[in-house]
Amino acid sequence: MSIEVRNLTKAFGKTVVCDHLNLTIPSGELVALLGPSGSGKTSLLRIMAGLEVPDEGEVLFHGEDTTATDVRERNVGFVFQHYALFNHLTIFENVAFGLRVRPRTAKPGSHVATRPSEAEIQDKVHQLLKLVQLDWLADRYPHQLSGGQRQRIALARALAVEPKVLLLDEPFGALDAKVRKELRRWLRRLHDEVHVTSVFVTHDQEEAMEVADRIVVMNEGRIEQVGAPDEVYDRPATPFVLQFLGDVNLFHGRSEHAPGGTELVRSGAQDTVYVRPHELEIVGEPADGAWAATLSQTLTVGAQTRIEFQRTDAAGQGHWLDVELPREEFHALRQRLGLQRGQQLWLKPRRVTSFRAPA
Repeated sequence: MSIEVRNLTKAFGKTVVCDHLNLTIPSGELVALLGPSGSGKTSLLRIMAGLEVPDEGEVLFHGEDTTATDVRERNVGFVFQHYALFNHLTIFENVAFGLRVRPRTAKPGSHVATRPSEAEIQDKVHQLLKLVQLDWLADRYPHQLSGGQRQRIALARALAVEPKVLLLDEPFGALDAKVRKELRRWLRRLHDEVHVTSVFVTHDQEEAMEVADRIVVMNEGRIEQVGAPDEVYDRPATPFVLQFLGDVNLFHGRSEHAPGGTELVRSGAQDTVYVRPHELEIVGEPADGAWAATLSQTLTVGAQTRIEFQRTDAAGQGHWLDVELPREEFHALRQRLGLQRGQQLWLKPRRVTSFRAPA
């Protein structure tokens, strides 16, 4: 089931949360709406679900305009951040809920499916609990489950009604980092099994990069860029995308190539130049296109080491730069260069990204 958004606009008072958005999501894709708080990603998701009505524009499911269609008629599965399970019902009954509340007979013109038989409900729920690997918890209650288990049950409940589209609003936001990492990998595997068109909201860049087929980067109600994870990270369309997707060092200069393909940055031009921390090379002597800097401190977390420098060259004196290295590379470099606090070194970019300043 494909989703198409055309010229979609939504405002709350004077605050525009969706500003003439256009987006196409092909059938079977897992797409992340990524952006900071207030960027409009949750509002867009709720409009897709039918929980909000746009001021202008259309939402089409598989080419059919559903903008005015009631949420109950859209056949959308929705998963919230805080599970929304019924505490007085067993896990089995929570998953079965959407099937049991269906009408016994269909109303004329209604697209809502009728209630299956009790045997069909039993079979469907057991299949879903096996799919989310929690069939052994069918007789327990939500308060007896961990946060990660409850979120998997919420997903099973959303899938029980066989939705055409699955929408997830920061589904792992309430979980701790370790459980969140496990669940997003599980969600990717689950999507590869069920292939239902899925859209999830997140402000976690790593989560979007790891799980999604494509990422929609949003900012202040607008779409900044749409692309595969590698594309938006390696070829950002705007300065916002580049700065939002990972750490970056920023300064003013002009990017150019020296003979042999080496990338240089000349100061004094009108470009804004960006270099990611892992794209800086530490050298022990002056080099063309390198900046003089004093080592301030180092911090090793797990497999990565972050080194903080203060620039001492005339063009950027006093500005701070970060360098990231694999831990083993840092230790080897320290044996060769010393890398002591207060040491004078030079930083040379392997790759830079520049955006021309407006005239």
